[in-house]
Amino acid sequence: MERAFLALGGNRGDVHSAFDRAIAMLCATADVRLVARSSEYRTPPWGVVDQPAFRNAVIEVATLLSPHELLSRALSCERALGRDRAYERRWGPRPIDIDILAYDDVELHEAELTLPHPHLFERAFVLVPLAEIAPDRVIAGVRVRDAAARIDATGIDKISAS
Repeated sequence: MERAFLALGGNRGDVHSAFDRAIAMLCATADVRLVARSSEYRTPPWGVVDQPAFRNAVIEVATLLSPHELLSRALSCERALGRDRAYERRWGPRPIDIDILAYDDVELHEAELTLPHPHLFERAFVLVPLAEIAPDRVIAGVRVRDAAARIDATGIDKISAS
């Protein structure tokens, strides 16, 4: 099985429950298994700042799915939990967001999927929870712990243990 890291985020509705439901849907079949789940963090909005704070977490999964199949499942989970990407503002409020941060050592640069995630090392809201569960993981030649230590994590507060 391959290992993948997925970021979960949201700032509308009961986000904690949405995370639980998303993880259950992602791992509903034997081809995706939860390996680790970070704590949840309250984080300031990124991109569009005039909106409520977000709740963010990161999970690690073991999977038999390809990167594209995993993305398809993540997008299906988002839709099932009330997200409609076609009608929302980019980086705006949403009930759930699921992004693939990294999939083993795969590098992809395609219109529908870029791996590792193109903004991974710019976003404390994913680096902090990722460093909690995989501090020694190397992604694109960078140790997660080192990337998290270099980024400004002001305003990021742990709100629940994994």
